[in-house]
Amino acid sequence: MERRNLLQGLVVAPFAALAPTTALALPRQTAETTIADLDVFEVHVNRRGNWVLARLKTANGLTGIGDASHGGDDRQTVAYLKQLTDLLRGRQVFDVEWFRQAANQIVAGSAGKARSAASALEQCMWDLIGKTTGQPVHQLFGGRLHDRIPLYANINRSADPRTPEGFAAMAQRAVDAGFDAVKLAPFDEMPKIPSDDADVAAGTHHGIACAEAVRQVIGPNRRLLIDVHSRFTLAQGLKLLRRFEPLNLFWLEEVTAEDGFDDLAAINKAAPMTTAGGEALHGIAAFYRYIRSGAVDIVMPDVKLCGGMLELKKIAAIAEAAGVPVSPHGPASPVGTVAAAQVMATVPNFNILEFAYGEVPWRADLLDTPEDVTGGNLALSKKPGLGVELNMKTVARYAA
Repeated sequence: MERRNLLQGLVVAPFAALAPTTALALPRQTAETTIADLDVFEVHVNRRGNWVLARLKTANGLTGIGDASHGGDDRQTVAYLKQLTDLLRGRQVFDVEWFRQAANQIVAGSAGKARSAASALEQCMWDLIGKTTGQPVHQLFGGRLHDRIPLYANINRSADPRTPEGFAAMAQRAVDAGFDAVKLAPFDEMPKIPSDDADVAAGTHHGIACAEAVRQVIGPNRRLLIDVHSRFTLAQGLKLLRRFEPLNLFWLEEVTAEDGFDDLAAINKAAPMTTAGGEALHGIAAFYRYIRSGAVDIVMPDVKLCGGMLELKKIAAIAEAAGVPVSPHGPASPVGTVAAAQVMATVPNFNILEFAYGEVPWRADLLDTPEDVTGGNLALSKKPGLGVELNMKTVARYAA
């Protein structure tokens, strides 16, 4: 495949030293640009998880927000947010690359909690930079290529019951709301890598039945996306491919273990449909190896886990050089969704962005200017920074 040949020429530059370079003078330190403090808000969503939101403050009270949700343990995520904020106190909001290097020394080898905390604070910094300079973040990232951001409806966190009928009902709601692409993860009730043949057979039957029910509801012309959440071995996964052929999938996501690049590449090579993945990977080095291995056709960095907005842009650039589309993972709060959208507005190889559909009826009201999703597209704000603020009445009303 031509895309994979292009990968051979990719080069990742080594990380810079932790100390900030003296080649470029930092902006003059002022109260408006000096990081001083952190607020953290936990918002109850549903049984599948809450939203953890960070808000950095400068010395004169300017604020920037970020999304640290779904790191795996909210209490530990909050602890990491506080630890990493200690690194930032007294530094400039512009010190994003310095923070990237410093945070990587803490995040390296850690699980999602530290990654989501570091990624959220980096989002906060870009929000502050945009407000300080009077520019929306997409202008700072190279300028807007897309006015509206196409979304697919992830119904996996909202479907209840998790049966063919439950998934079909939520898919119908998404279609009625204007979405023409729907995703579910119908194998979540299976243990990861089940060894019992009966468990594999039962779980596979249930998952296929759920997918078939959703395809029936959305019709043949809308896009159906399936996330397997790494529930199968390579041998099991190869058999699963054949079961999905009649459903005309838009993509199939992470059939085997997310860190087993060779197995994913084998699935990708055998799959008659497009494959996607990479939601849990952190940093450009991991994505470089992932892309070069041929693990998937579409990469899915998550702005809440990959390292933040600048990291997302760098990952997209590596993918662009390899001819690989980017579709960020993101069953996020509205803050995480808009952070990813601000970056994707500037990315030529952007495909589609994930949207957690139907979790709570008040989702749009988490922001002071409610989230604007129409016809399966997110309207991009042109206000400075991320272009949104938290609606503190909603935050307080649904505090976890």
